[in-house]
Amino acid sequence: MRAVGLHADVVVAISRAYRTTCTLVRSQNEAFVVDSPVFPDELEILPAIAEQAGFPVVGVLATHADWDHLLARYAFPEAPLGCAETTAARLIARPGEVQRELREFDDEHYVERPSPLSLPGAQSLPVPGHCGIGESELELHPAEGHTEDGMAVWIPWARVLVAGDYLSPVEIPMLSPTGSLSAYLATLDRLEPLVERADHVVPGHGEPLEATRAAAILREDRAYLRALREHGADAKLPLARRTVPQRRIHADNVRRVHG
Repeated sequence: MRAVGLHADVVVAISRAYRTTCTLVRSQNEAFVVDSPVFPDELEILPAIAEQAGFPVVGVLATHADWDHLLARYAFPEAPLGCAETTAARLIARPGEVQRELREFDDEHYVERPSPLSLPGAQSLPVPGHCGIGESELELHPAEGHTEDGMAVWIPWARVLVAGDYLSPVEIPMLSPTGSLSAYLATLDRLEPLVERADHVVPGHGEPLEATRAAAILREDRAYLRALREHGADAKLPLARRTVPQRRIHADNVRRVHG
């Protein structure tokens, strides 16, 4: 796992698994962890990274309820979990799903964890809305489309956007079984003015981006989704994301959009 400082109050850790990002954000004497790394050794050292950087973690946030974004409670078991109302509803509606998918990943990759993942009742946050941290507030913006739930987090004093599973330099737009192409496009429209104001954008997977690169990826993703809707399997993938795994994601997208 690698850690990158984007601002005096923002540090991003990038997991070896799926290049999943975990963002530490601080205001005054409080810090939150947004999303999570994946492997046990990464989660084990996350508190040391936070302590060394002077980030007193008092809570964890999840941009959405995919299992690889919900593991921060391994690192901070006493910290409450906050998420969008849509994410809290998904966790309630499908109890045990996150733990089952985590076990499947661990079995496939021979990963051992110290204990089963505990996800006590999440604190439901109003989205769109705000979340207080120290003497500041995070802005929470709806981010559905990849899944049926989610939020993006805007850190106004640092000009950093934590985008969840959007604007990735390594993944094309992925429509999950509960995702929606039209909702995904609507999320890109909502994120665009935030990208224009940002200094950095943190995607759910991949390195943090400067705003100009994030804006280019947003345009590519919008063009891909429109082509997917119009042309199905013949839609062209963004040039830098035409790998074999991304072609598999594209094939899944085609099945979900066109049957």
